[in-house]
Amino acid sequence: MARLAVFHNTLDFRGGADAVCLHAMAALASGHDLTLYTISETDPETLAERFDVSFDARVVQPPGADVLARALNALGPRVGPQLAARSVLLAPFVRQHAPAYDAVLSTANELALDCPSVQYVHFPQFHLDRTRAAEPGRLDALWSRLAAPTPGNVPDDTRLLANSSWTADVVATIYGDRPSVCHPPVDPIPGRDWTDREDAVLVLGRIAPDKRTLDAIAVVDRLRERGYDLTCRVVGSANRASREYVDRVERAAADRPHVTLETDASRERVREDLGRCRYGLNMKRQEHFGMAVAEYVAAGVLPFAPRDGGQVDVLAGDDRLLFDDDTDAVDRIATAIDDDTRPFLPADRFDTDRFATAIREHVAAILK
Repeated sequence: MARLAVFHNTLDFRGGADAVCLHAMAALASGHDLTLYTISETDPETLAERFDVSFDARVVQPPGADVLARALNALGPRVGPQLAARSVLLAPFVRQHAPAYDAVLSTANELALDCPSVQYVHFPQFHLDRTRAAEPGRLDALWSRLAAPTPGNVPDDTRLLANSSWTADVVATIYGDRPSVCHPPVDPIPGRDWTDREDAVLVLGRIAPDKRTLDAIAVVDRLRERGYDLTCRVVGSANRASREYVDRVERAAADRPHVTLETDASRERVREDLGRCRYGLNMKRQEHFGMAVAEYVAAGVLPFAPRDGGQVDVLAGDDRLLFDDDTDAVDRIATAIDDDTRPFLPADRFDTDRFATAIREHVAAILK
């Protein structure tokens, strides 16, 4: 049994990265002694319950972490999530304690460490001036200098993983080292037969500007204008950092009888909606993987997403499900309804057992 430190800069966004963190820890819990290092307001056990995963680990936060997490979340609507900054703040504390562990597992992207590590990259957080896939931001150079691995010199005892082929390509462009692809875990979700499902478009996931939740509602509006009698169900987490945008989504839903909105729905409620809606829509461009899209597939929902990012992996590159812009999204969904297209991708292609086995193998390899 090895002692592992798990680096996860924050659990406060309650999204796909956090699900990966908790599932990775669950996969390793029976064979290793785990300690989670984070700066979060969110209780890990509560979030684990939301993701339907067990949690058995110590949690350690730097002094003043509660105050710092509240401050960062309050600033979120004005300055964005600042994930790189959060990593920079937590990294020295983890480095200080790293000698007490056999290895570090980072589930919050790449990090400069002087010890064996497995680093799961959802999207690179440093050296973003080296890729066209993201805007680097004014402080990218500072954050990179403080906490990033050196491009072209990733240590031999660092094993990089990526959530999709697209993300792996971005990492390779920045660091000259292409990670192994390890898709996040998404188990099959039982639901109604297709004929018993509602003519509803489900918009699942974090409610935030980059997710373009309002644009998804607009797509359903345009489909209704064409004569398709569709409803729209927006079901997603609403973190403090996106409160102003969530307010706009709430107003949009209140103005439309065909739109229902649930924020912070229970996992049971999410599964219920996945099991009863026919169509699923994701609007985020360059989605790093697309947990919501993968859940659509897992639940027998017919999914639609932009033709870029990791979503292309999730939807197997199928032209019937991928769109180029908002007008194309309307056209794709309309065509699917007219042709009575039904779900055809395997529901178990991203199951938890596959993910858990991969994580255990990568950690075992680095411990050797």
